[in-house]
Amino acid sequence: MARMTLLEMTKDIMYELDPSHPVYTIYQTIESEKIVNIIISTYYNLIDGKDWPNLYKPFQLTQSSASTPTHMTISNSVLDFQYVKYNCRSSTDTKDKFVEIKFLLPKDFMKQLDSRDSSASNIDVITDASGIYLNILNDREPTYYTSFDEKTIVFDSFDSDVETYLKTIKTQCYGKVYPSVTIDDSTYLDLPIEAFSLLLNDAKSQVYLTILNTPNVKAEQNAVTQRRRMSQEAWKIRNGISYPDYGRKGKK
Repeated sequence: MARMTLLEMTKDIMYELDPSHPVYTIYQTIESEKIVNIIISTYYNLIDGKDWPNLYKPFQLTQSSASTPTHMTISNSVLDFQYVKYNCRSSTDTKDKFVEIKFLLPKDFMKQLDSRDSSASNIDVITDASGIYLNILNDREPTYYTSFDEKTIVFDSFDSDVETYLKTIKTQCYGKVYPSVTIDDSTYLDLPIEAFSLLLNDAKSQVYLTILNTPNVKAEQNAVTQRRRMSQEAWKIRNGISYPDYGRKGKK
């Protein structure tokens, strides 16, 4: 099955419910709007039930300020990190130098920072939101990072000769990003093409139960068949690739 827009899926389901009343927009009737809501709800149920490879995307961190120069925040949509890179280009470098930053567990990160001399000239003592003091190096680009709250990334150092705090534009991250949906006739939901049949049949089953209060046996059978087929398939490109475990994890 090819990818289908929200309108195309709504038309397909509406035709089964009542062939005599075609729809030309998802907002045309109360029933069509209900169907769209069920499709989106079904989509998120599918997303939550499998580790979909299409949800792994590049993203950036959000910069903080000079008062917390090595703190950066994570978008709420980010569920899982595979890596974090930072452009460690020095004041004398002639080209960008993106380096993967090593993750440390909070206790190991604090052990690293607590071993530093807080009175040294190359140390900025930063107060974290939790109230703890962090001995941040101010003469080199970051080497390690951690997170104390799953919302903020804290790096161990920054180069004050280059910048007053770490910048969004200099971050490169990759991981699992929870999708958002724009409700529109032309919207394509973010799923692999081979999953659209499963989505459509699951949605049909739910529509029949919700609107008609009766099961759609054929749609349920098709959904079961498609789910079994997908469980046996290897994903394109990702097949054979193993991802490392870096700190932030997705919802279980």
